[in-house]
Amino acid sequence: QVRVTESGGGSVHAGGSLRLSCAASGYTYCMAWFRQAPGKQREGVATIDVHGRTDYAAFTRGRFTISKDNAKNTLNLQMNSLEPDDTATYYCATEPAPGYAPLCAFEYLTVWGQGALVTVSS
Repeated sequence: QVRVTESGGGSVHAGGSLRLSCAASGYTYCMAWFRQAPGKQREGVATIDVHGRTDYAAFTRGRFTISKDNAKNTLNLQMNSLEPDDTATYYCATEPAPGYAPLCAFEYLTVWGQGALVTVSS
């Protein structure tokens, strides 16, 4: 099973930017970022497949960009114009095995990293 490990995160003021990265231990067709704010359910942020096709949650509103380096098996999330509501633990996720996911969608990505905390102050 592929494993993923996040890095990055931290604390910024509203309007600032942060970049998250994720390293996968092997090939992945589909990867995604999720987040979970205190007291709330985990929600999907964005997905990307090996062909570079992306899908974003509405709340990203053009502020976030997901990217994937297939050669290095790495995933990134560039977050700009951050708001206090973006405060959450951000998780990288991928499929448990190549070919498991019939399409690149949040519900098929069941392998998680340990999370990276992002705090946005007003």
